[in-house]
Amino acid sequence: MHVIGTVGLPGSGKGEAATVAREDGIPVVTMGDVVRQETADRGLDPAKDHGTVAQALREENGPTAIAERSLPMIEDRLETHETVLVDGIRSGVEVDVFEEEFGDAFTLVSIEAPFAVRAERIDERGRDASEADGGEGLAARDERERGFGMDDAMDRADVVVENTDSLEAFHEEIRSIIRDGTDGRKRAEAESEP
Repeated sequence: MHVIGTVGLPGSGKGEAATVAREDGIPVVTMGDVVRQETADRGLDPAKDHGTVAQALREENGPTAIAERSLPMIEDRLETHETVLVDGIRSGVEVDVFEEEFGDAFTLVSIEAPFAVRAERIDERGRDASEADGGEGLAARDERERGFGMDDAMDRADVVVENTDSLEAFHEEIRSIIRDGTDGRKRAEAESEP
């Protein structure tokens, strides 16, 4: 069993990492889907109200609410697959949930890219409402994500991927992480030993 979690600011490449996993036949549990479903259940627009609902879920049910709602989906997929990718971890307390549940079988991957690169990617994908259309700007999204504890989660990553090269190079790096069945923490410790 191997559970790979991804963490990163908006536009860093988490969705692309999930695409690579799916191409390799690995199921993906997207934490954002939990929020999108809740947004729709509340009769709100997922393109505009995603962040508000994510914050509300955490305020109403505690900071681990979204991670806890994801656990049954992860466990369901582990019944038929050796590896599952969890897309979109947002905080250190969410990392705690997955580490407690999966122990050494959990690897956290931080996907990182500069602000300007992420802003360009978000504009190109056209999935989110722009500020002009009532959506949330990238700086505000970054601030909200950091408010959830994103920096703490990123600091705790077992593996850091700098997503500034070509899309092909990024896919290859993610593919090698997914196919490597060893625990990232153990790998990092082994590399640091004299």
